[in-house]
Amino acid sequence: MKKQLNILLASLVLLCSCKGQESVIDNSVVKDLNIDRYLGKWYEIARFDHSFERGLVGVTAEYSMREDGKIKVVNSGYKESLDGERSEAIGKAKIPNPNIPSKLKVSFFWIFYGDYFVLELDEEYQWAIVGSNTDKYLWILSRKPQMDDQLYLELLNNLQARGYDTSKLIKVEQRKE
Repeated sequence: MKKQLNILLASLVLLCSCKGQESVIDNSVVKDLNIDRYLGKWYEIARFDHSFERGLVGVTAEYSMREDGKIKVVNSGYKESLDGERSEAIGKAKIPNPNIPSKLKVSFFWIFYGDYFVLELDEEYQWAIVGSNTDKYLWILSRKPQMDDQLYLELLNNLQARGYDTSKLIKVEQRKE
C-alpha cells in the first residue's frame, strides 16, 4: 500500500511539473490602435494550423464598421488551391475595453467570442501580428499579398523573442501582385 501511494505521489509531482512547463509567451499588445486605420483588407501571410482554416490558401480578412458600432469581419480563402472553391466566414468583432483597443473579441458563432490581440503593428498599418491570450493562435497579416523576405524574418525573430514557436507557422499561398 505504501509503495502504491509513493507511485501515485510521484506521478502527481511529474504531472504537475510537466504542466508547469507550458510555453510562456509575451502576448502584450500595441499601445495605440486606430481602428479606422486598421479597417480594410488584410492578406494572411502565415498562420498556426487550425481546423477552421485547414487547407485554405489565398486567405484574406476584411474589416468594416457596422451600424451598431461593432466591426464586420469577413474571412475568405480558397480550398486547396487558388483556383479552388471559395470559402467565407462572416463574423463580428468588438472592443470590450476602449482603453485597450488592440485587445478585440471576435465571434463567428452566435455569442461565443475569442481573443484577437494586435501584438505588433507597422506604424503605417502595412503589416500586423495577431495572437490571443494563449500561444495556440498566431497570424502574420499584410496589406499586400506578398511580404518582403527580410521583413518576414524580422517578424519571426520578434515572435521568437516573445516565446512563440515559429516553426509551427504555415506560410499561406497568395496570388502574385
